Amino acid sequence: MDGAAARAALLDLVVQLGHLLRRREQAARALTLTPRFAGGTSWDKTRRLPEPSAHDDDLRTAAYQLMDAAGLQRGRLTGLVLRGEDLVDAGRVARQISLDGAREARLVAEAAMDRVRARYGPTAIGPTAVFPRAS
Repeated sequence: MDGAAARAALLDLVVQLGHLLRRREQAARALTLTPRFAGGTSWDKTRRLPEPSAHDDDLRTAAYQLMDAAGLQRGRLTGLVLRGEDLVDAGRVARQISLDGAREARLVAEAAMDRVRARYGPTAIGPTAVFPRAS
């Protein structure tokens, strides 16, 4: 098990889940992580979020806490599943006023990435991005 590869895979799942939740205008109140191991064993661990969210920052923090709480030291990890649980309508989630400029900047960037994905497709961001040729 390579810790860096597992965290990278988990981060990819967080980004996909966050994008899907925002596109469906939903927010998760909890996350469930299911690691799968060689031999077919798996287990579920759920963590409630402090407040419902569909933002990558909030989901990433909870997902990393789940992974750290798992205490995976030895074992062949063959798969990860991340699920948003206890979904609510995002329109019913209060937007908090924040004086944290860095977080606000990340939320603006997140919205911009969502617009890029909507225009160019889900693979439009990242190292494998494919953009139309400029004319």
